[in-house]
Amino acid sequence: MNGKMIRRNRPLISMIAAASVLIGICAADGGAQTGTGWKSHDVTRPHPPVVTPAAHELPVPPPSDAIVLFDGTNLDQWRGEDGTAATWILEEGAMRPSGKGEDLYTVRPFGDVQLHVEWASPLPARGRCQGRGNSGVFLMGLYEVQILDSYQNETYADGQAAALYGQTPPLVNACRPPGEWQTYDIVFRRPRFAPGGDCMQPARFTLFHNGVLVQDGVALRGGTMWLQPMPYAFHPDKLPISLQDHGNPVRFRNIWLRELRETADPGPGPDAPEPVVALGPEQLERYVGVYKSKPDAESSFDIFSDGKQIHCIFGKQRARVDLVPNSLTKFSMRWAAAHVEFTLPETGPATAVSLHVGGGSFTVKRTE
Repeated sequence: MNGKMIRRNRPLISMIAAASVLIGICAADGGAQTGTGWKSHDVTRPHPPVVTPAAHELPVPPPSDAIVLFDGTNLDQWRGEDGTAATWILEEGAMRPSGKGEDLYTVRPFGDVQLHVEWASPLPARGRCQGRGNSGVFLMGLYEVQILDSYQNETYADGQAAALYGQTPPLVNACRPPGEWQTYDIVFRRPRFAPGGDCMQPARFTLFHNGVLVQDGVALRGGTMWLQPMPYAFHPDKLPISLQDHGNPVRFRNIWLRELRETADPGPGPDAPEPVVALGPEQLERYVGVYKSKPDAESSFDIFSDGKQIHCIFGKQRARVDLVPNSLTKFSMRWAAAHVEFTLPETGPATAVSLHVGGGSFTVKRTE
């Protein structure tokens, strides 16, 4: 990342600005992650400790639901700026920048993703600081994870490998030596915007570098820009992912992603709530008792009442569960998709109870 980024991302930034009526800066809700007080690129900012990542087999095969963006055979899933043909160089199952300063963009746009990228800095290593093995992965073309040869190469903390460039250094420096293949496994959650354009929820990154956690749900203050802030501006829910040509022959291979669900499962909704019946203290007492599979069994299913509702205690952990009456014989559990059914004669106490949970059931009888 350097000043060239301002020029090369200008079409995308201009497009976003043109589409935006309001530019909203998200409130810093990440504590130390978003409100550290450090200015970008401060060389006095503490450097993350160095760790040696464990050996692991590469390349990492994609799971069955992955979208493969690069398998080493072609650049069909990529394009140049403004939709032009990709000019990066294919060699030995990998690709590298052409050196013309042309970033690479995915043909398809993406939002929330799990992204796997394998990359290797040049060997022999040349240059120092930001001039050594520099590149970047830009989620939505705007939010950068820095690529740099940070193996025994000192630079500012928020500009080293696995940094969220200009904002958040990695927790540790897990970089491998030059020429060795490295992995980024990124979980990215895009920013959320209100209909009027204000940013309601910032973008967030979780990142594993060579299998080591280096960014843990970190919120961004905005997009990536050099020497100045780039406040959040309203943009589409999906935009292309890009790889940076910083003039260094960083190699890439085995790039795949999984699209993540944008929202949590809303559940079945309140369409058919189970009925709740009112039972008095005397009625509740009919269910109270100890129930066992056989009289001398060690485990039991215990029902007791507090005068307002009944509860059960069962299992090895002796979990206490509240029961909600749906009828005279059926009671549902308040917090789980499970229920119990009592065998209830016309008069007197219940004689047995059946527990139904997780597709299974069992019945136990009252003991005197």
